[in-house]
Amino acid sequence: MTMEWWHAVVLAIIQGLAEFLPVSSSGHLVLVPRLLGWSDQGLAFDVAVHVGTLLAVVTYFRKDLLPLLTGLIAFLRGDRQNTWGRLAFNLLVGTIPVGLVGLLAHDFIESQLRSPFVVAFQLAVFGIVLYLVDRSGRRNRDETTLTLGQALLIGCAQALALVPGTSRSGITMTAGLMLGLTREAAARFAFLLSVPGIALAGGYEGFKFATGVAGESVPVAEMLLGLVVSAVVGYFCIHYFLRFIARIGFLPFTVYRLLLAGFIVLVFA
Repeated sequence: MTMEWWHAVVLAIIQGLAEFLPVSSSGHLVLVPRLLGWSDQGLAFDVAVHVGTLLAVVTYFRKDLLPLLTGLIAFLRGDRQNTWGRLAFNLLVGTIPVGLVGLLAHDFIESQLRSPFVVAFQLAVFGIVLYLVDRSGRRNRDETTLTLGQALLIGCAQALALVPGTSRSGITMTAGLMLGLTREAAARFAFLLSVPGIALAGGYEGFKFATGVAGESVPVAEMLLGLVVSAVVGYFCIHYFLRFIARIGFLPFTVYRLLLAGFIVLVFA
C-alpha cells in the first residue's frame, strides 16, 4: 500500500478533530479516502492516528494520571473510599467490553463494516440518540460518582463504536448523559476511557506489525507523521471542546451527523 505524505496529514487532522467530537473519527477515515478517490489507508494507519490522539489525552490529563495510578493501587489494597482509585478502577472495567469485542470481531469489522452505508446509518441513528439523551438528561453528577455497574454500561456502549460511524466519544458521552452526568463530566470520562482502549488497540496492531502478521504493507513514515499531527490537533480539540460544550450542547453535532449521513446516501446510493 502506498500513501502520499499529505494524505497522511489530512487524515491525521480529521482524526485529531473527530476523535474527541461526537461525529465518528472512524467513519470519517472510511469516507474521506472514498470521496477523494484515495486508496483505503488500512486499519494499521487508523490505529496509528488513534495512538496520536491517545498521546493527546495523556498529555492533556497528565496532572490526573499520577493520582489515578496511586489511587488505583490504594483501591486494590482495600481503600474503597479513595475517589481517584474508584475512578481508575471504573475506567479499567469500562475497557473490558471493547477489548473483548475488538478481539473477537476485529477481522469482521475490518472486512465487512468499513462501508459508507454502515457509516451513514450509525451517524444518523446515534446522532439522534445523543441529542434526545442530552435534552432529557438530569446532568447533575460528575464522573467520580459512577458505580462499577454504570462504568461497565458505558464500556458496553463504547464497544458499539467499533462499528464506523458510531463515534466512540459520542456513544460514551451519550451513555454518561443517560446516567445523569453533566456534559463536561461525560466528556472527561469519555476521554479518559479512551486511554486504555486505544492503548490496547495500538498494542495489538503493533504486535502484529512487529511479528509480520499484519497482512498489509504499512507506510511507516506516513504512520509516524499521522501520529504526530493527530496528537497536536487532538490536544487542542480536547481543550476547546471542554471549554465550550456546556454552552453549546450537542445539537450542532447531531445536525452535522444527519447532514453528513444524507450526503453519504446521495453520493453512494
